[in-house]
This record gives sequence, structure tokens and C-alpha cells, in this order.
Amino acid sequence: MNQPAPAALPPPRRVRLKPWLVAQVNSCRYPGLQWVNGEKKCFYIPWRHATRHGPSQDGDNTIFKAWAKETGKYTEGVDEADPAKWKANLRCALNKSRDFRLIYDGPRDMPPQPYKIYEVCSNGPTPAESQPSEDYTLGTGEEEEEEEEALQRMLPSLSLTVTDLEIKFQYRGRPPRALTISNPHGCRLFYSQLEATQEQVELFGPVSLEQVRFPSPEDIPSDKQRFYTNQLLDVLDRGLILQLQGQDLYAIRLCQCKVFWSGPCASGHGSHPNPIQREVKTKLFSLEHFLNELILFQKGQTNTPPPFEIFFCFGEEWPDCKPREKKLITVQVVPVAARLLLEMFSGELSWSADSIRLQISNPDLKDRMVEQFKELHHIWQSQQQLQPVAQAPPVAGLSAGQGSWPMHPVGMQ
Repeated sequence: MNQPAPAALPPPRRVRLKPWLVAQVNSCRYPGLQWVNGEKKCFYIPWRHATRHGPSQDGDNTIFKAWAKETGKYTEGVDEADPAKWKANLRCALNKSRDFRLIYDGPRDMPPQPYKIYEVCSNGPTPAESQPSEDYTLGTGEEEEEEEEALQRMLPSLSLTVTDLEIKFQYRGRPPRALTISNPHGCRLFYSQLEATQEQVELFGPVSLEQVRFPSPEDIPSDKQRFYTNQLLDVLDRGLILQLQGQDLYAIRLCQCKVFWSGPCASGHGSHPNPIQREVKTKLFSLEHFLNELILFQKGQTNTPPPFEIFFCFGEEWPDCKPREKKLITVQVVPVAARLLLEMFSGELSWSADSIRLQISNPDLKDRMVEQFKELHHIWQSQQQLQPVAQAPPVAGLSAGQGSWPMHPVGMQ
């Protein structure tokens, strides 16, 4: 008998992530996938760790499985279910698309219901510009990328976030003051009433830099400390430039105040004072080098994750035997991209995750009840942070001393 000819594969087609995912959020088809606010600009997506939950919890009806089916990466009854791979595929698609921005990733303390919150960006690029990053060709038989290659390919898609720098000013004994700057050129840290102008580039650097002024020292209670702090601030008129160039961060000291630093590109082992020479370009951080070191750490070839925090000490030698907290003026700078990479790949894509053997008993009925209460509480807390919620009666089973929260938080129904 003649064998029937195999069915022809469907021709490839294109699917756009943004309209598809927005439609899925609107459908209320997937548990927990819902809008956070009435304007439908942010949505809440459950993000369980695939290795901590069985298929019945994480693989039956999730947006990750739906995306795998939509893009042809999974065919029901043909391919083996792989929730971890489905989740990685959607995460990579969201990271590459400029139509979505991750605004909340947590909590980080292994809650019963971890989640992320994404913002739908309305001012994205034109379709011609965004097509390579948000369109996906459907097909079957595609090979899974090696994890190291996935890490390497992630660098270009994250280059947009290299411009984000978290800066934290610290005066001795005073609460730190932090801010995040997003400028593709970098910033200038200074203390002066003089404004940078195009005619004074030689004095104050390019006007395209974000101009970041040191906080006022007037709330320092100690007269002596305030006096010496003012002495240093008075010679910070020209400031310190943090210049972004490609995937690298540099420092250029213009000010009269001496500046010492420590960080991933610092020479030596951080045991001797490390000054920044005046008007000399000094490399502080390299994202490419950080990524290579992160790969080695994830493979278990190094014992510690690569450093990414940079510390400056103004007007006093650093590092030395004196604790950083005792210095008059210090500034911490964190490249946001590095922190996100470390958090991302220390989780689901970690090569060494299987080496940790956690000892936890199987949950009984009471444990499951507590997990449900904790899950509701986490959802309620997230809503408290995002928008005011109406008062609601306590959940049954909780006493007044345990607090109360609504079963259906406003905006999350």
C-alpha cells in the first residue's frame, strides 16, 4: 500500500509581539495576566520559576505556552512540554522589543507567586525600525540556542540601558541621596552656582552632559564636619565627568578637589589609594568585560560574580584603612545594565543552579492555605505601591492583629 504523503509544513508568517500580547492581556484568558491600571499601560504577569514548580502549576495554561504555540516553537501532542524554554523565549522577546519596558521585577525573596510588571510603550519606533526586534518567523525544527551564545547576543539588545546610571551621594553619617540619570552622553557631578554653557566647554565640559549637583551640606549637624565638607565642595565647581562611550564608562576629573576611586577596572587589588588624574580619561567600567566575567561565573569557572559598583571619594585618599562610611563625601555609581544582567542570569539561566540542594518538606493542607494568604498579600502590597486601594473587610481566617487586605485588589480584577 502506498503510504500517505506527510503533511506539508505551513508557510512561515510574521507575528508582532505587541498587538498579540496586548490582546492576550485583554482576553483575561490566563490566570494572573491582567492590567495593573485603568489606563491599560502596565500589566502584571506571573513569573514562576519553572524548576520550582511542576507542569501542572506552570505549564498548563500560561502566556509562555501560548507564545510558544503562536511562534511555532511548540506543537501540542508533537513536542515535549518545556516550560523553562517557553519562559526564556517570551523573556527574550520582551527584552528585544522596544514596545515594552520592565518596570518591576520581583520580589526577590522566593515568594509563592513571583511576578513582573511591564509597561506598554506608546512612543516606540516606526514599524520599519522595530520589525527586526519584535517580529518573529513561525516555523518548526529550530534549534535551541546555547546559553553562552544567548548571553553574548543579549548584549546588543541591552545596550539601550547602558545609559542608565544610579548615583548615590553620601555625606558622612547622613542619609544617602540617590537618583538615576538616563543620558547617552553621561553626566557631570559638580557643586557650583555657575551654569555650563557652550562657550565654556573647556571649563565645564560638554553641555550635552546631564548636570548633577551635589546635595547641600546645610543639614549636617556637626559644625566641624559641615565646615570641612564645604571646603571640599567649594573646589568642585568644574566637577567630575562620567562619560559614556559605547558600552564603556569613563571618568574625567576637571575639579580642583582630588578624587579617589575603586571599581571593576581599578588597578591593583584595592589596597592602596587610587587617584583619578586631572583631565585624564580613566576607564571605570566595561559592559563587554563584565558580560564575559559573568559567563565564567555562571559556568562555575570563577567563585564570585563580577563587580559592577564604582565608588568615588572626594578630597580624601581611598581605598585606605579608614571605612568608607567615615569619609566626608563619597559617591556610588551603578551601571543599571550590569545589575540587571547579574540578576537575570543568576536566576533561570544559571549553569550552577542544580548544585544547590534545598531541603524543604512537601506542603500539607495548612501550608497551602498559608501560601494562598501570602500570595494574596503580595498582590495587595503591589497595588498599595502603585495606586490607592479601597478599604475592604479582612480575609476570613485572619485575626485583626494579622492585618487585612482585599481579596480582589482594585485594578487587578
